[in-house]
Amino acid sequence: MTQTTQDTNVARALVARVSGPVLSPAEDGYDAERAGLQLLGGHRPAAVVGAADARDVGVAVAVAADHGLRVAVQASGHGVGVPLDGGVLISTRRLAEVRVDPDRHTAWVAAGAPWARVIAAAAEYGLAPLSGSAPGVGAVPYTLTGGVGLLGRTHGYAADHVRRFDVVTADGRSRRVSAEEEPDLFWAVRGGGGSFGVVTGMEIALFPVDRFYGGSLYLDADRAPEILDAWRSWTEAVPEELTSGLTKLVLPDAPGVPGPLRGRHVAQVAVAWAGRPERGPAVVEPLRSAGPVLMDALGELPYAESGGVYAEPDRPHGYRSRNLLVDGLDPAATARLTELTGPGLPFTAVVGLRHLGGALARPPERPNAVGHRDAAYSVTVLTVGGEDGPERRALRDEVASLLADRARGRSLGFSFGPLTDAEVRDAFAAEDFDRLSRIRAGYDPREVILPNHRIPPLG
Repeated sequence: MTQTTQDTNVARALVARVSGPVLSPAEDGYDAERAGLQLLGGHRPAAVVGAADARDVGVAVAVAADHGLRVAVQASGHGVGVPLDGGVLISTRRLAEVRVDPDRHTAWVAAGAPWARVIAAAAEYGLAPLSGSAPGVGAVPYTLTGGVGLLGRTHGYAADHVRRFDVVTADGRSRRVSAEEEPDLFWAVRGGGGSFGVVTGMEIALFPVDRFYGGSLYLDADRAPEILDAWRSWTEAVPEELTSGLTKLVLPDAPGVPGPLRGRHVAQVAVAWAGRPERGPAVVEPLRSAGPVLMDALGELPYAESGGVYAEPDRPHGYRSRNLLVDGLDPAATARLTELTGPGLPFTAVVGLRHLGGALARPPERPNAVGHRDAAYSVTVLTVGGEDGPERRALRDEVASLLADRARGRSLGFSFGPLTDAEVRDAFAAEDFDRLSRIRAGYDPREVILPNHRIPPLG
């Protein structure tokens, strides 16, 4: 049988059994259905299934497995790691239902729902999820790799507060997964990524947060190159109610960029204070002396507007990253980091630091696969736009070398692009990675599922 004949047979089998659209490369709508926010290395499947419900997901997995094909899954398409070439892509964007139970402080979140939809639904009851900095990101894939959110130091990882998943495994079977049902799978999916099946929905805890103090303080990184070290020193003394990050980049002199920031080398300090809102300004005040303030966007916000804290772009673009989790930041390393990623580069580089610790460092009530909870900071260098050539890769490698002696591992959630098996292993404790590999072997020994970051099955 030729590849073309097999692809045709797969498409026909899918069309006959699923209720959502099934699109092949020659059909109108194929490119739009497979597209995501990440423009480097997108999927090129033989067929893309726009799943209309969880049953469609099960059928798509079963048909692909029966024909010896692999399956990839895409919600928002932010974090494509290994692109699918051939096979079946399941687009979950139509599975966007969110149901809030205000009495139990929980929400049921379908596979393709972005955090923005969850935030809006929860806000009606004065509740908030453990969402991240970008409300357009899919809530489910974010949670599968742990999820460092705006309230992380106060409440922990998003994965720590999942009550239940519905998961379609590689045999096409839909399973209810919780601490009591399929406990090994429940442990693995919370932090281990997408190697174990296709999650069609999850039940998560919500928290009584209606308003908070937060936003961003934008400082001139050229006139105060020691800003990174000032932020590090400040984070060492802040209480757990304060979760923050520092993003350093050169902004373009272009429409859409606020006037005071156009063409400037900027250090953006983003904060979310989960304590009494009126106490927030005093906690942040020491940062105002770290350098010239270009723009102050801090204030009391409804959680429904939490996407404005980082104000990240939501337009499609290409990017690759290198991430390290470190136990500390040395002043010499942060100074050199500022030099390396400043205005002289011929391409855009973004350095993102996240303060960890607090509740993120404590084990959850129900153990999960999230790795390296002892890390103090997450450091990511992101190169943006154009092809991912040697210059961009060399910069990411040099930044990583600056921090190597303080590294504890890496975060899959901030790793954009393909990783080797050894690099994926580095995201977990050794015994946890081995356990994840054994669980993968039990549920998907033939590796039907193609995740962003692969956990290989171990016999």
